Amino acid sequence: GFEYFYGFVGGDANQWQPNLFRNTTQVYPFDGKPEWNLITGMADDAIDYLHRVNQTMPSKPFFMKYAPGATHAPHHPTKEWVEKIRDMHLFDDGCNKLRERIFENQKRLGVIPADTQLEPWPKDVLKNWDDCTPEEKKLFIRQVEIFAAYAAYSDHEIGRIVQTIEDMGKLDNTLIIYINGDNGTSAEGGPLGTPNEVAFFNGVSVPVEDQMKWYDVWGTEQTYNHMSAGWSWAFDTPFTWFKQNASKLGGIRQGMCISWPARIKDAGGLREQFCHVIDVVPTILEAARIPAAGLVDGIRQAPIEGTSFLYTFDA
Repeated sequence: GFEYFYGFVGGDANQWQPNLFRNTTQVYPFDGKPEWNLITGMADDAIDYLHRVNQTMPSKPFFMKYAPGATHAPHHPTKEWVEKIRDMHLFDDGCNKLRERIFENQKRLGVIPADTQLEPWPKDVLKNWDDCTPEEKKLFIRQVEIFAAYAAYSDHEIGRIVQTIEDMGKLDNTLIIYINGDNGTSAEGGPLGTPNEVAFFNGVSVPVEDQMKWYDVWGTEQTYNHMSAGWSWAFDTPFTWFKQNASKLGGIRQGMCISWPARIKDAGGLREQFCHVIDVVPTILEAARIPAAGLVDGIRQAPIEGTSFLYTFDA
């Protein structure tokens, strides 16, 4: 249903040398460019597309689904972003303290009730940070800094796209739905993390001493890396468990932010309605005042099961 496609095909993507397509043609923009990264590449292409649409038919509404690889494994940020995050020392006191800080910050922001209780750390599943060896701590901090750099890098590039829309003078009447996450945070790195997520999928746990051989190149084209699951548990705060645990909210809840200045007037306002990803399409259709198609190429379509949450924009 899209006029144009640019992106990777598959469940995840090497950000340095992805399986990349423009429409139906495989492309290799990274050939001979060792510094090229898909996160920037996708943003560049999206910006170019927006400019072409605006120059050709400036009055035509546009619709874009922008789906980067971050933060699905492998975590492949650029060196610049790795250094920015490392210099902030966000994770030096471990996953237990990180979880507590996130929890208290959520209370301060009002996104969870002030009387919410944090469940005990799952010691039968994951080590407490204080029980980790110095070598484990060093490795785990490196893993999560790469993950955080990947997230921050992706956010920055998305910001460039939003800035492009603003520069075109169209941000005020553009509906932006930003969904941040990979289901719940993934624990597919296992308790120790891994320099190659394919090892996890084959039931292979890589010992810490072996992983340390990849310490200096973690997140580069030499790794297909994932982080220790202790960080994943912390990032799913205030909920428990991880991606693939559908019976726990830590496995399915994601953050969502919506911007539409021409319609949503309380910038920074909170909404507490429970929404599902299947509600996004009905919301877009209602906002655009477009009825759902009953027939596509002569084939009758099943009814859309989601419910528009457009009503929350005025709440």
